[in-house]
Amino acid sequence: MNPGFGYAILIFFVLYILFSWIKVLKEYERAVIFRLGRLFQEAKGPGLIFVFAPIDRMIRISLRTIVHDVPPQDVITKDNVSVKVNAVVYYRVFDPKAAVVQVEDYRYATSQLAQTTLRSVLGEVELDELLSKRETLNQRLQQILDAHTDPWGIKISLVEVKHIDLPEEMRRAMARQAEAEREKRAKIIHAEGELLASKSLKDAATVLAMEPMTIQLRYLQTLTEISSEKNSTIIFPLPIELMRAFIKDFDKK
Repeated sequence: MNPGFGYAILIFFVLYILFSWIKVLKEYERAVIFRLGRLFQEAKGPGLIFVFAPIDRMIRISLRTIVHDVPPQDVITKDNVSVKVNAVVYYRVFDPKAAVVQVEDYRYATSQLAQTTLRSVLGEVELDELLSKRETLNQRLQQILDAHTDPWGIKISLVEVKHIDLPEEMRRAMARQAEAEREKRAKIIHAEGELLASKSLKDAATVLAMEPMTIQLRYLQTLTEISSEKNSTIIFPLPIELMRAFIKDFDKK
């Protein structure tokens, strides 16, 4: 066998080993290294690092924010209304070593924790609170999830309840309630308008009573307004004094 060929194979094998030790990590990546089964002191990266395989084993961890869509969950509220609720969770890894050592699969664990927390927290509130105080519930969910995932090296930055799917009969009931509420407000506004109109008429009557001629002028103005319209109305004007005489005779009787 040619010795040169053997040297070439040896050099190729050595270069292959050396290049396999070289790893390049992106800016948002960190490498958790296990050397002979023991955790290396610090996570490596970003940039060029050396992983001495097979002594070392590397696990890549991304530090970017992960957006997790929580699937719809069946929730029974405090007032026994069954709804379907889904949410979205924003989280990131701030401690790569804890994310690898403290939990088997941090993505799966965060997903399951988000689902169970969503059901338990929303099941403690009534439907009206679920619909009207969503921001408060989002903050409460974020605090609970963050407290549980902190030992895993996970930071929950935001939790948002996306959609609440109500039963059809509940939607109809809420529509009837909203319609009744609008009718109530309309009646109140109409009554307030009638009250203001009666007060204005009272003030106008007081002013007209101070000078009787103003009634005659108002009467003539009304005739002018009616005659300006194109209609077939026939008007017989009667003197106010004549009507007053009849009123006086009626009062005497």
